[in-house]
Amino acid sequence: MSRRIIHSDNAPAAIGPYSQAVADETTLYCSGQLGLDPATGALAEGAAAQARQAFTNLKNVIEAAGASMEDIMKVTIFLTSMDNFGAVNEAMQAFCSAPYPARSCFAVAALPKGGLVEIEAIVSLKR
Repeated sequence: MSRRIIHSDNAPAAIGPYSQAVADETTLYCSGQLGLDPATGALAEGAAAQARQAFTNLKNVIEAAGASMEDIMKVTIFLTSMDNFGAVNEAMQAFCSAPYPARSCFAVAALPKGGLVEIEAIVSLKR
């Protein structure tokens, strides 16, 4: 089994000892993306904007692997407040179309860099 590391300059660099994504022949495992602007490193303002930016970052990593948002099998979303659930749903609908991928959404105590939203995905590379 071969393993390749995926990197996109259009997504924030990893802020720790991990890769943006790792792929084998059939599956792409994407690390969590915050709502960080890759050019400035600044967080977008508010949960809705952070969710949109996190999905944009995730999309750019997925595309760097040669896949698309339609290939997502599972999304995991971490929120610092479940009050932001609706804003995240709206952002997800802007980036993912029906039939939607499987999804889990968790409330967490805190996220890196003070983020409000973090999104990770598992993507099929079989076409």
